[in-house]
Amino acid sequence: MRLQHVSAVASRALARLGRSEIAKGVLVGIVMGALVVPLIVSRVPSQGPGIIASAAAVPHARRVADLGEETASGEVRTMADWIATTNDAADGPFVVVDKRFARLHVFDARARLVASTPILLGGARGDDTVPGIGERPIELVRPEERTTPAGRFVGQRGTNARGEDVVWVDYDSGVSMHRVLTTEPAERRLERLATPTHEDNRISWGCINVPVGFYESQLRPMFATRKAIVYVLPEVRTLAAVFGMREPASVPTVFASRASAQDSLP
Repeated sequence: MRLQHVSAVASRALARLGRSEIAKGVLVGIVMGALVVPLIVSRVPSQGPGIIASAAAVPHARRVADLGEETASGEVRTMADWIATTNDAADGPFVVVDKRFARLHVFDARARLVASTPILLGGARGDDTVPGIGERPIELVRPEERTTPAGRFVGQRGTNARGEDVVWVDYDSGVSMHRVLTTEPAERRLERLATPTHEDNRISWGCINVPVGFYESQLRPMFATRKAIVYVLPEVRTLAAVFGMREPASVPTVFASRASAQDSLP
């Protein structure tokens, strides 16, 4: 109705001014402005609370992983939140290995914790492997070289030298996730898994040993028909150094603030 009124007024004014080209030009400009400005204003989005202009404006909208009631370390929570926020696992399930506390956590594609378990790890402390170590006979691997490498790995199911199905983490280095080995009774691997502390869980040659039941119920079906990302957290270097973690500048530093009680466990 308002636009019709402006148009009618403009027409009467043109009739009174006659055929003056200058006057017509001025009035036409006024009329066009009156028609266009309301249309532009009507397209301005509401600025009410919670409105985001577009997804592109926030390339990494922060998401939080769901660990339920699990008592996980602050680094696990930091890592899981970062994976959820950046979608680093490409909408797939993933595994987080916490070397500091000798635990393994399985997450679904929505970054929800599915299951956790104690594990056994490489007997030597460190985040790197010796080049070519995967090609050596195991008896030639020195004690200080028995590390579980940290990093982002594409895990996939395969077979080891004993003909057993395993989940390869770093194939070139010979590092896999597999059922706990009990071939050397003196190593007391089952007893180590059962103790309440993580201090005695460093015994393997570098592989990640998991309880048989956990392997059968979680890892084997998870990797049966697909690959999945395995994140092995460092124990010497920082998460940022290993994974290149960068938070968006517009998002406050919140990941590391979600620490848990496990950081102070013995």
